Amino acid sequence: MPTHSRFEGQAGPELHDDAGRDFAVVCYREEGAWQIGLLPERASASLEAFVAAVRQQPGEGGAIGLVDIADDFFVAARVVGDDVRLLLSDVTAADEWRFAREVVERLGISRPEDGDDELDDIEPVGDLRIFGDLGLSQMELGLLLSDVDAYADEMLFAIARRLGFGDELERVVDDAALN
Repeated sequence: MPTHSRFEGQAGPELHDDAGRDFAVVCYREEGAWQIGLLPERASASLEAFVAAVRQQPGEGGAIGLVDIADDFFVAARVVGDDVRLLLSDVTAADEWRFAREVVERLGISRPEDGDDELDDIEPVGDLRIFGDLGLSQMELGLLLSDVDAYADEMLFAIARRLGFGDELERVVDDAALN
């Protein structure tokens, strides 16, 4: 596996050792079954590109986009028509990654600055009720996101398992890593 993030230069810092399994996927229900597809790298160039790529798959009840960047953080987007709901797994990522800054700005919240005590606190921001209608409550999602030892991909796989498409997501990510 390469040591550079496949999103380097686009999403944040130019070099990350042990970049993990970066991926961006779209998940949607069609005829009652989950469909998972890998998004092109350009979908992770910006929040706008990511949302536009997710919006292309309307599905039953909209589409979910998941992007893992360097296993440092993830962004989930729920797109239903013009409605876009966002979740950023770690607000402190906005200090280092442009993609995370764009999410924080879109959410209209201030990001922690160097020297802030908050910069040491890994805290999700955005819509913690993003998956509530799919059976993953705000409280349960908060518990999944509070595991400070879990990497971003591990959190996403746990969320996907809880929503009913964990095996499919892992298969798509593993296939992408082999290519």
